[in-house]
Amino acid sequence: MIDDKTLFKEIKEMKKVLVLMMLCSVLLFACKKADLAGEYVVKIDNQRLTEKDLKREFDTLPDMAKQFFLGPEGAEKFADEIVKKEVLYLEALKRGYNNKEDFIKKVEEFKKITLINQLLEEEMKKISQPTEAEMKEYYEKHKDEFTTNTQIRLSQIVVKDEQAAMKVFERLQKGEDFAKVASELSIDKNSAKSGGDIGNFKRGELNKDLENIAFRLKKGEISNPIPLKDGIHFIKITDAKGTVQEFEKVKPFIVQKAMADKQRTTFEKLLDDTKKKYKIEINKEALKKASLTGQPNQPSVDQTTPKAQDNKGQQEKNRQEKG
Repeated sequence: MIDDKTLFKEIKEMKKVLVLMMLCSVLLFACKKADLAGEYVVKIDNQRLTEKDLKREFDTLPDMAKQFFLGPEGAEKFADEIVKKEVLYLEALKRGYNNKEDFIKKVEEFKKITLINQLLEEEMKKISQPTEAEMKEYYEKHKDEFTTNTQIRLSQIVVKDEQAAMKVFERLQKGEDFAKVASELSIDKNSAKSGGDIGNFKRGELNKDLENIAFRLKKGEISNPIPLKDGIHFIKITDAKGTVQEFEKVKPFIVQKAMADKQRTTFEKLLDDTKKKYKIEINKEALKKASLTGQPNQPSVDQTTPKAQDNKGQQEKNRQEKG
């Protein structure tokens, strides 16, 4: 007699394999005709499955799932899993779950997403790889993207808490001048007087965690809010100096970037052209009455930012150098 622990383990393993098979294959008996020629290896009521069908089903599995069925008894084990899947499927049909509204909606949504993906895949196949001339042109126009910063000039806004950080975030999101916001809201009065400017820094002059963030930013970019001991900081790179990486070293990145740009352009053109084929009406009055639940976006803290580091030493040192 099988004990509860062994039974639970077998059910757990069976579910694992069934899920993999259901995700990675179609139902043999329900969705396609089995090969009627040849000797069957599995038969459920009047449904037959031949060796050819078994192999076809096996080939749809990912490599990880195939590992379950290696060895001399692998085919028998796989056939057993097919039987488990099919009898559960047939029982679900018998109970009428396929006629339930939520199931029908899920199937329709799955069909919709699958067809959209098929459409996009076919359109993306038409995109050609970027030429050498296109890649060099991109490199020349975007050298700032391939520059490794060796020195940066920082401006900052420091606030007490998340509520104040939200006010800063909202104003910056609207496109307000960083220096103006710093002079009005920053609690670091010394840097606020100069629009948040705290001077120039080379690698090694900031604490390690803050340096990793600051030197990743490009000129003109603003960081996510950074919590430090003296408050929550927003930093902006107002100037940067560095060395440009050679074309051959960044070529793989340019290929990816160029392909991504082509895909984006293709998608946008496809969407624009397709919209023109259909009559689309937006009822703005009805939309005003619609209520969608959800939380507004909050300024997120970069997970790579320091959690409790104090940068006052570097700030004071730089102010002394400027003075």
